[in-house]
Amino acid sequence: MRTVSVLLRHELRLLVSLWLWITRRAQRADGERAFGYGRGQGAVMAALVFVCAIETLTMSVLLRDRPTLHGIVLALDVYTVVFVVGMHAAFAVRPHLLAADALRVRRGVHVDLRIPLEQVASARRELRMTHERADGELNLPVGSQTTVTLELTEPVTHFTALGRQRQVGTVRFHADDADTLVAAIKQARTVPSTSPGPPE
Repeated sequence: MRTVSVLLRHELRLLVSLWLWITRRAQRADGERAFGYGRGQGAVMAALVFVCAIETLTMSVLLRDRPTLHGIVLALDVYTVVFVVGMHAAFAVRPHLLAADALRVRRGVHVDLRIPLEQVASARRELRMTHERADGELNLPVGSQTTVTLELTEPVTHFTALGRQRQVGTVRFHADDADTLVAAIKQARTVPSTSPGPPE
């Protein structure tokens, strides 16, 4: 039952992302800097939509004498197109967000990991094209590559798509402008705190 609930929330987030994309809005708060990671994925998504459209036309011809089956297949094809466009929209409207105290690393509707900047031991630009699963590491490639690597002083909790928990101390992800993001993280970590000190 929990899995069904998670899947329904996933679908709802896709639809919300699609609406935000259509209305040209993004999910971020005041004071946060956004860093995209979906550049270059538009062509892939467009190709998938094109393939789905060709399939829809082909199945319409093949099933023209079977209206009930044709209606079912057509509904599935339309859903697939909405799903693919929704994935692209989620990449566009859910960027990485850097605030004064934390970095939110995202990938579509699947990942939204908040990392306190005080727990970032190091941040570097590192291009990787291959990623092997390892305990304590989270790899979030886009187009099979990651461009930023974060080493943490202590693990943070990552929730998988189905709600399972993982403790991760190394996070690798993709950013379109990795150099600027890494520089911004380092700068934010060196800004002195404005919180009042202990009473004297």
